[in-house]
Amino acid sequence: MSPAILIFVVLCLVCPSAFAELKAGFAERDITPAIGSEMPGGYGKAFHKKFHDACKVRAVVFDNGDQRVALVGLDALMVPRQLVLSARQAIAERCGIPTGAVLIGASHSHSSGPLGFVQPGEYDSASELVRKLAYEKSPGADPGYLRTVETAMVDAVCAANENRATARIGFGAGTEDKVAFNRRHHMKNGLTFTHPGKGNPDMLDYAGPTDPQVGVIGVWDQKGKFLGCIVNFACHATTSPDGISANWIYYLERAIRGYFGADAEVVFLQGACGDITQVDNAGPYANPNGEDWAQIVGGRVGAEAVKVLLNMLPARATNAVVAASGKTWRIPRRVPDPVRVAEARTMIEKGQPSSTDWTFAKETLLLDALVQKDRSVEVEVQAIQLGPAVLISNPAELFCNFGLDLKRRSPFLLTFPVELANGCVGYVPTEEALGPHGGGYETRLTSYSNLDPSAGRQFVEAGLELATKMKPGQLPQPSKAPPFSAPWAYGNLPPQLK
Repeated sequence: MSPAILIFVVLCLVCPSAFAELKAGFAERDITPAIGSEMPGGYGKAFHKKFHDACKVRAVVFDNGDQRVALVGLDALMVPRQLVLSARQAIAERCGIPTGAVLIGASHSHSSGPLGFVQPGEYDSASELVRKLAYEKSPGADPGYLRTVETAMVDAVCAANENRATARIGFGAGTEDKVAFNRRHHMKNGLTFTHPGKGNPDMLDYAGPTDPQVGVIGVWDQKGKFLGCIVNFACHATTSPDGISANWIYYLERAIRGYFGADAEVVFLQGACGDITQVDNAGPYANPNGEDWAQIVGGRVGAEAVKVLLNMLPARATNAVVAASGKTWRIPRRVPDPVRVAEARTMIEKGQPSSTDWTFAKETLLLDALVQKDRSVEVEVQAIQLGPAVLISNPAELFCNFGLDLKRRSPFLLTFPVELANGCVGYVPTEEALGPHGGGYETRLTSYSNLDPSAGRQFVEAGLELATKMKPGQLPQPSKAPPFSAPWAYGNLPPQLK
C-alpha cells in the first residue's frame, strides 16, 4: 500500500481476555420503505409498486467483559459512508460501543429502500446539466429514509446491547454450490462479457471462480435455546421477488427460523460477490421467475446453515476472544479522459435517454463532476474477531477472487469476507478484469465504480495486515470419549443360525 495514500489507522482494543464469560444479544428493527419510494439497483429511476416482505436491520452485540463489538446486517443495496459514521457516533454516545467496533454491512438487496446512489446535496455545486442528470435521471437516496435507517440501526444495536446474556457460541462452515455462479465469461473475441446470455455461441468459459462456503456463527443461551446466528455467503441479492423485499435473504431467514423457531435472529453479511449472481449463463435451462429464484437461493443457503448449526451442538464455547481493528485511508479515482467527457456532453445534449450509450455518457459527466470535487475516496477495511473466526470487511462490490485470496492467506481457521460494509465505493474488479482481455459491466468507469485498479489488492493486504495482528482462538471441540472399557454387551455376540 502506498504511504502517500495512507491517511490514518484506527485500532480498537485488541487484547481481550480469552477466558471471560461471553455475553451476546440480538435485536432487529423494520426499515421497510413505502410503496412509491425509489427502488435502487440500476442507473435510472424505478419505483416500488408492491410489498413482498419486510426489510430489516438485524444486529448482534458480543461482549467478553473486555471488549464489545456490534455486527449489523442491513437489507439494503448499499450503506453510504456518512450514514455509517453518523450511526456509529450515535451508538457510541448512547450505549458506549466504540465507533471502530461497529461493522455495518449491506446485503445488496435490489428490492430494498432508497439509500443510494446519489446522496442529498452531492451535486449541488455542479453545473445545471449535471444537477439535472444526478437528481432527476439517477437513483437517489431519500433524506427521510436515510434518517429512518439511521434511527433503526442505532436502536437495533442498543437494544441488542441491552439484550446481552450469557451465551454459548459455535463456529462452522458448510458448502452450497448449486445457486451462485460467476456472471463473467471469456469470449471468442478475446474480451470478457458480463451476462453474455444463455446459448451464446461465442461464450467460452467462466472468467472467475465462485465461493460456495456458507460461513456460520451460532449463539445459544445457557439453557440451550437458540438465540440467533451470523451467516456469510457470496451471491448478489438480485433474485427480486415481486415487490419490496429483503430478496433471497428473506427465505434464508425463513429456512433457519423454520427449524429453530420464529424468534431466531439471522444477521446476514454479504460475501465477496462483485462478479457472482444466481444466474448461470452457461446453463441449459431457462431462469426461474423471481419468486421461485428467491426461494431456491435463500432456502438452500438457509438449509446449509441449519446443517452447520446442528453440527455445533456438541461443540460450543462459553468464552471467546472478541476484538476489533480497522484501517481508513484514501484511494484515488480513475479520471475520465477529457475527450470522452466532451463526447458524453454532446451525446447527452442530443438526447437518447433509453440507450446504453446515453446511460454511460450520463455516468461520465457525473464522475467528472465528482472528480472536480475530490480525486480520491475514503475507504475503510475492518477486522472483527470472534474466537477462531475473523470477519474482514470492505466497502466494495469486491470480485470473488479477492475474497478467496483473503481466506487462503488468513491466519484464521474461519475467515469471512464482508463486502459493502461501512460505506460503498462500487465495483472493485481484479486488475486482470481491467486489462486488455477484461471488460464487462463492472469495469465501466461510472460515478459508482471508479477506484484505482489497485484498490482490490489494497483491500486484501489491509485486511490481512489487521488479521495477522490478532491471535486466532481455538475452534470449540466436542467432549472427548471416555477411555475404552468394554464393547457393548448386546453387540459382541456370535451369530445364531438355529
